[in-house]
Amino acid sequence: MLFVAFLSSSIFAQQSAIYTNELVRYNQALELYNNKQFLAAQNLFDKVKDAVDDDNIESECAYYIANCAVWLNQKGADTMMEDFVVEYPTSVKRNAAYLDVANYYFDNGKYAYARKWYEKVDQGNMSRSQKEKFNFNNGYAYFKIQRFNEAKKFLNEVAESDKYGAKAKYYLGFIAYEGDNYQEADKLFDEVKDLDEYNKNLSYFQSDMNFKSGKFQEAIDEGLVQLPNSKPTEKSELNKIIGESYFNLGQYDKAIPYLKEYKGRKGKWNNTDYYQLGYAYYKGGDFTSAISEFNKIIGGDNATAQNAYYHLAEAYLETNQKQQALNAFKNASEMDFEAKIKEDATYNYAKLSYEIGNSYESTPQVLLSYLEAYPDSEFKEEIEELLISSYITSKNYKEAMDLLEGSRNFNNKTVYQKVAFFRGIELYNESKYAEAIVYFDKSLAQQTDPVYTAKAIYWKSESDYLQNNFEEALIGFKQFKGSTDAASTAEYKGVDYNLGYTYFKLKQYKQASDAFEAYIKQNATEEEVRLTDSYLRLGDSYFISSNYWPAMEAYNKAIQRGGADADYAHYQKAISYGFVKKNDKKISDLELFLKQYLKSTYRDDAMFALGDTYIAENNIQRGIASYDRLTKELPRSSYVPKALLKQGLVYYNGNQGDRALSKFKEVVAEYPGTDESIQAVNTARLIYVDLGRTDKYANWVKGLSFVDVTDADLDNTSYEAAEKQFLENNSSAAINSFQKYLDEFPNGLHALQSHFYLGQLYYQKGDKKATIPHYQYVLQNERTEFTEQALARLSQVYLENRQYTEAIPVLERLEKDADFPQNIIFAQSNLMKSHYQLVHYEQTIQYAEKVLENSKIQNDVKSDAQIFIARAALQTQDEARAKRAYTEVSKIATGELAAEALYYDAYFAHKEGSYKVSNESVQKLSKEYSGYKLYGAKGLVLMAKNFYGLGDAYQATYILESVIKNFTDFPEVIKEARAELKSIKAEEAKTNSSIQPE
Repeated sequence: MLFVAFLSSSIFAQQSAIYTNELVRYNQALELYNNKQFLAAQNLFDKVKDAVDDDNIESECAYYIANCAVWLNQKGADTMMEDFVVEYPTSVKRNAAYLDVANYYFDNGKYAYARKWYEKVDQGNMSRSQKEKFNFNNGYAYFKIQRFNEAKKFLNEVAESDKYGAKAKYYLGFIAYEGDNYQEADKLFDEVKDLDEYNKNLSYFQSDMNFKSGKFQEAIDEGLVQLPNSKPTEKSELNKIIGESYFNLGQYDKAIPYLKEYKGRKGKWNNTDYYQLGYAYYKGGDFTSAISEFNKIIGGDNATAQNAYYHLAEAYLETNQKQQALNAFKNASEMDFEAKIKEDATYNYAKLSYEIGNSYESTPQVLLSYLEAYPDSEFKEEIEELLISSYITSKNYKEAMDLLEGSRNFNNKTVYQKVAFFRGIELYNESKYAEAIVYFDKSLAQQTDPVYTAKAIYWKSESDYLQNNFEEALIGFKQFKGSTDAASTAEYKGVDYNLGYTYFKLKQYKQASDAFEAYIKQNATEEEVRLTDSYLRLGDSYFISSNYWPAMEAYNKAIQRGGADADYAHYQKAISYGFVKKNDKKISDLELFLKQYLKSTYRDDAMFALGDTYIAENNIQRGIASYDRLTKELPRSSYVPKALLKQGLVYYNGNQGDRALSKFKEVVAEYPGTDESIQAVNTARLIYVDLGRTDKYANWVKGLSFVDVTDADLDNTSYEAAEKQFLENNSSAAINSFQKYLDEFPNGLHALQSHFYLGQLYYQKGDKKATIPHYQYVLQNERTEFTEQALARLSQVYLENRQYTEAIPVLERLEKDADFPQNIIFAQSNLMKSHYQLVHYEQTIQYAEKVLENSKIQNDVKSDAQIFIARAALQTQDEARAKRAYTEVSKIATGELAAEALYYDAYFAHKEGSYKVSNESVQKLSKEYSGYKLYGAKGLVLMAKNFYGLGDAYQATYILESVIKNFTDFPEVIKEARAELKSIKAEEAKTNSSIQPE
């Protein structure tokens, strides 16, 4: 027990010595700390902490180690102090630790963290100096995070402090400044103005306060004093204050240099900034510079923006940029912030719409809307006059008619007469003749202008003629010619030509020849196509009337003038010689024809006629040779079966029975069911009878599907009954009779004709689907007199049903087999269109070029061909070819095709970077073709891109927004407009803080 007690006493003595020794070292460390030798103190505190076994000294050491780290700004100092608070929760240094951590964060600029730790501090145990520092730091921390109400509470506590008072008043002044309490701010700033530390910033604040208080001259004076010595960020703001102050004093020339030096907030201006500089330029007469600032104001929706857009429009007008002015006036007119500006902008928008056209809405509608919105306007009479004129000049006749017929406030009969007339012409040019007549009748219902009355009569007659209403057309043309006012119209020059054709169609050939003679006499010196055509039709009128010598004279005149139909005139002249017993001249002219016109569609006619003439002159060998030439050179001609039959008949009449039979059998084998094959069978029968070989005839006929000898009489009787109904125009009875015939004789002598006539009857009835099997039956056989018509009709049925795959082979055959030039053109142009629909672009171009090779085609067919070349070329990225084609279209097209060509003229100019030239084309499109809304919308998108290329972001965005708003019928156009608008706004938002990217 004594040993144990001794041992315990020894251990206690050791511990006491250690404690006394570490206490000395602790005091040494504390002395170092008090002498601000923080690193040495920290090391010594660290050693004491590790050596002692006393919680109080250990906690004290932990505090001072962390505190030295704070003073030394060591990494992790805050964490060390936080760890101290956690490990020693009962330490008397806990409050000091909170304060130390808060001060540490404060000194490192982490004010939100500082404020969190200041909240934990017990203010009751702090000294006066600690409390002042606590209040100032806490107030400043709240100030830095812009919680000014909390900041004021703490800063007011030290406002009279010797150490912190000046600082507190400066920040309290700034808080008052930010709260627009300029009187309080000025008082506080005045108390610290003599302190150099703060005075350098006060001029800026005082300048700004003067500006915000409306003391603009004082703001300028203060700003000018501070400007040379200000920091870059303050320099920008001071320039803005000075510039805006001059602006508000109306001293715009002085404002400009200062406004220009403003750098914006975070490097961005806003719409107001652009407005002020733009307006200063505007007031100084520098309209170009004004535009460059105003047009950066994008998407503005306040009174400032409305003002800006109005003045922007005026600046555009001053620089003769009318399209841009129209857009800006439109924008200002759509905003309701300033009523007077809205009214004036609406007035200018209406006037410019009349002057240059409007793609957004029809000009008459714009003018009418102005009158409805401002019925008491001082400009009422002027706008009413423009409205009357606009119905004509806008060329948007459809909408004009809708407005005229829907308005109870407008009753100008002369305008109505003219607009109805022009709408009729528009429909006429689109080949909508029945609809055109409706509008010509509307025009004729208001006969206030005699010239337009005469013109409406003329074009109504033209429309009747093109619908085969020849009796009505004749009445109209005669009425037009008899009108006293017709002579002053451009149409009068051609009225005899039209009368000639109408008489011709009515088979009144004497009157037709008189009319053509009259036309020729009046236009003898002209070099126009109509004059040549008049000689041709004059020749035809005489020819049909058996006046062959006058006919030949007229044909000679046509031949002398040349042109596309010279071959026809030559052929007709040759044929005429036969009728005046001049077969030698007929033969020589036909031979000459075949040498001169190697590609004429009348070559087969000429060869067949030549063969007939040689036979008539008993020159059998040459006659047979001519028929052989026909069958060899033109094997698909409809004259081939006739030539073979003629050869057989010549051999038969020459007692060469076997050779005749050979030809007849060739006709029957190659052209079964045709009239020639039936005649061949009948003539062959006579030969077999003459030769005494009737058994061979019977065997031969049994093998023919289209001949049933025993039923021949019944067959003929049944067919003749059906044909009689057809000839008497009893359509329903004819359909029943032909169908009955085919039911009884599916392979009868007249099956082919019956199928053809059934096809024609169903077509006339409008049952297009029912025609298909009948036309197909006709086309299953070799070429006959019905083949060409069946091909034309069947292809038309397929085209109307958009069955392009089925239409193409029919059209290809029509192109090869057609005798009539118009059917060849029909085939080629529709092959072009069908291949385009089936995305066969190379074939589209091939057929379009074929169409253009034909010199006889009309301008509308030429336009179609060039358009399809252009469209196909665009699809195959051959833009150079497309551009050439659209250029050709623009020379001859009317209506929608002209609008399309003009759009692409603008498109190619845009692609080449010729933005102004492109916009000129879009403006023309707007002015002359406003009725074609698709191209109007596409043109506006193009215009927007052009303006952005020219640096006018305002025009670009406004136009695109208007397209999105006004053209919902064209989703693809709107999609493109949205994408372009998004791109532009994203780019402009980089420099304009008022723009919100989409």
